[in-house]
Amino acid sequence: MCEPANIRAVDQLGPDYIGFIFYPFSVRVMNTKPELVPETKAKKVGVFVNEELDTMIQIAEIYNLKSIQLHGKETLETCSTLKKLGFEVIKAIPIDEHTQTNKIGRYQDVCDLFLFDTKSPLHGGSGKKFNWDKLSELDSLGRFLLSGGIGVEDVDTLKKLSLKNLVGIDINSRFELSPGLKNEVLIKNFMDELKI
Repeated sequence: MCEPANIRAVDQLGPDYIGFIFYPFSVRVMNTKPELVPETKAKKVGVFVNEELDTMIQIAEIYNLKSIQLHGKETLETCSTLKKLGFEVIKAIPIDEHTQTNKIGRYQDVCDLFLFDTKSPLHGGSGKKFNWDKLSELDSLGRFLLSGGIGVEDVDTLKKLSLKNLVGIDINSRFELSPGLKNEVLIKNFMDELKI
């Protein structure tokens, strides 16, 4: 999210997290000055892709981020350092038909949550789903958020998922009026139907 008024409005709906993208090649990159970004009840999450550790820490301090979401090829050491500094670490894992769960498991001890998203060259934000048949296998790896092309039409399917480690739904492109500007009405309806 980028627009202060939009951030305030969505925060009033009661989400657990609100994300700010600090990947310069994203169409949703955060370009609002820190002093204009309102305080939120939701945890502020900074989304990064292969960023330098010192830069992430500096941005986190400036924007008062509580969580760091990593979408690149970050090392175990980077994740561990951020966690030791007190940040909640969310490691995004790109999923496709060839994803091997044994390679994901090495991050279990150095992150707080996984975010399973559709593999794409854009590091997320593709608006596409991966094959949810893989979720039963992924569920064994630990607590996770589900992402990737989720829209209001998925409510019934989401309600039927029986996964012990699914703790949240990450929504983005299908709830936008334009990149970074969220449709508050659509989000409210989604949350009401999902009964979050």
